[in-house]
Amino acid sequence: MRIKIKLSVILGILCILGMIVFGNVYKPTEQTYLFKTVPKSIHTPIMKENVPQLSHATIESIFQKAKEGRIKDVPIIAGETKIDQLVSLWGKSNHSAETNNRTYSEYSEHHITIGYSDSIIYDIRSYHEELSQIHMKDILTIKGEPDEERYYKDEQYDQVILVYRIGESYDLKWVLPKPTESIPNPTVHHISLVSHQNVSDQDYLSQIETMTLDEKIGQMVIAGISGTEITTDTKELIQDYKVGGFIFYPKNLTTVEQTKKLINEIKAENASNDIPLFLSVDQEGGRINRLPGNLEKLPTNEEIGDIHDVELSYKIGVILGKQLTEFGMNLNFAPVLDTNSNPNNPVINNRSFGNNPDIVSELGIQTMKGIQSQNIISVVKHFPGHGDTSVDSHLELPIVDKHIQELHELELKPFIHAIRNGADVVMVAHILLTKIDSQYPASLSKNIMSDILREELNFDGVIITDDMTMDAIENNYELGDAAVQSIHAGSDILLVAHEYQNVVNTINSIKQVVKKGIITEERINESVTRILELKQNYTIDHQQINTIEIEKLNKLIRKTLP
Repeated sequence: MRIKIKLSVILGILCILGMIVFGNVYKPTEQTYLFKTVPKSIHTPIMKENVPQLSHATIESIFQKAKEGRIKDVPIIAGETKIDQLVSLWGKSNHSAETNNRTYSEYSEHHITIGYSDSIIYDIRSYHEELSQIHMKDILTIKGEPDEERYYKDEQYDQVILVYRIGESYDLKWVLPKPTESIPNPTVHHISLVSHQNVSDQDYLSQIETMTLDEKIGQMVIAGISGTEITTDTKELIQDYKVGGFIFYPKNLTTVEQTKKLINEIKAENASNDIPLFLSVDQEGGRINRLPGNLEKLPTNEEIGDIHDVELSYKIGVILGKQLTEFGMNLNFAPVLDTNSNPNNPVINNRSFGNNPDIVSELGIQTMKGIQSQNIISVVKHFPGHGDTSVDSHLELPIVDKHIQELHELELKPFIHAIRNGADVVMVAHILLTKIDSQYPASLSKNIMSDILREELNFDGVIITDDMTMDAIENNYELGDAAVQSIHAGSDILLVAHEYQNVVNTINSIKQVVKKGIITEERINESVTRILELKQNYTIDHQQINTIEIEKLNKLIRKTLP
C-alpha cells in the first residue's frame, strides 16, 4: 500500500509539471507559426563538457532520422507527405495560420507543428518533452559547430537557431533561447526539420520558366515615382512594365495618411500580378529619415560608433525595421558600411559608424540583424566603400586610387563580415577604382561585382546598384548603355530612382540587347531567380496597411535611447 501511495503522489506531481510545461510550450503565438529565418551570425564558441548518456542518444537519433526526412513518432516525411495524409491519421489540427501561401498547423497532443504549401508538408517542428533535457553545449559537443547560426527576436522571444545541413535535402534546426550571462547554456525550445524540396521553391523556379522576358526584366528594376499619389505613369510601370519595386523619398511621403493611401493603392494596383513589389526607402537613422509623421529622432551612426554600443546598434536596427513594417514597406537601404576614413567626405560623414573598420563591422552587422529581425530586407551599402571619397557621387564621379590589397585592409572589411553574417543584398556604389578597373565605376564593373564581390567574397545574394540617375552616371554615360553594362558586369537590380522615362528607357535598353543575344536570357534568369528567392524568403505580400501608430514607434524610441 505504501508503494502505491508513493507512486500515485509521484504521478500526480509529474502530471502537474507536465501541464505547466506543455501549457507554456503550446500557447499559440505568432512566432509559433510564422518563424522568421534570419541570416547567420558570428558564433561565439562555448566550452564543451561531457554529455549525459540520454541526451547523447537522443541527439544522435534525431540526426539519424533527419537523414530520412523524419522526426521521432511522426508518421510523415518532410517534402513528401501530403497534408491530407496527415489529417487522415491525426485529424484536423488544433490551430492553423496562413502566410504567403504557406500554412502552419499545430497538433498539440502530438507536440508537433507542421508547415505545408500546396498540400506538401515541408517543415516538421517538434516540441517533445525530451528535447527540454538537451542543452546547447550537448549539441555542440556531439555535432560540432553548426553550418549556420541564426537569430530570431520579437517582443516575446529572443532565440538562437543552430542550423545543420543534412545532406542535400534537409536542414535540421535546433531552436533555443539566446544564451545570456544568467543562462549561458540554454535548453532546446524545439527542433525544425525543413525540406529543401518544398513546393514553394519549385513554384518559383517553374514561374521563371513561364514568365515573359518583359516580366523578368521588370523584376530587375526598382523605380522612383513622382508626386504623392498613384499616377498613370506609376500604374503603367506596374501593369505594363512589371517593375520589381519602388523607392520612396520625402517628396512622395508627406503625411501619415497620405503615405498609407499611396502604399495601399500601389499594392492594390499590383495585386493582379503574381509577384509582390519591393517597397523601399533609405531609413538610416540620424539625418537620413524618409518617413513622415513626426517620428522622434534617432542618433546618427557616428554617435552610435562614438559610444561603441553593440546592443544599442541592434535595437536601432529593430526600430528601423518596425518603422518600415508600420508603413507597409519591406526593404531598407541601410545600414551604411562605409568606413569614413576621409574626414572631408561630403556624402558619408556621420552616416558612417566611424573610421575604424572593425567598429563599423561590429555595429553595422548588428543594425543589419536588427532590421532583418523584423522581416525587413536590409541592404548594406556602398560597396566596395565610399568612405575615402572627396566628392559626392550625386554630383560627379568619385575616384579612389587604391589597390585591392589596400581595400582589404580597410574598405572591404565591413562588407566581408556582413556577407559572412547573412547579408541578403549589397548596394554597389558609383566609384571609379582606377587600380582595379580604369574604365568603369564599381556599379558597371565586372572586376568589382563579378570577380571581387561574387567570386572572391563568395556573395550569392542580390546585387543592386546605387541610383543610376545620379550625376556620376548621367554625366559620363547614356543611361541605357550604363544599364546594359551593369547587368553584363553582374548586377541583379538597377535602381532608377527618378523620372518615368528613365525607367522605361532602362527596361527597353535591356530588352533590346537580350533580343540581339548580347546578353542571354539565361543571364537574366540568374538575377530573377535571386530576386524571387529574396521575396519568397521574406514572405513579401500584397497586404494592405490598416493603421500606422506613430506614438507606438516613438514610445519604443524613447524606451531604447540612453
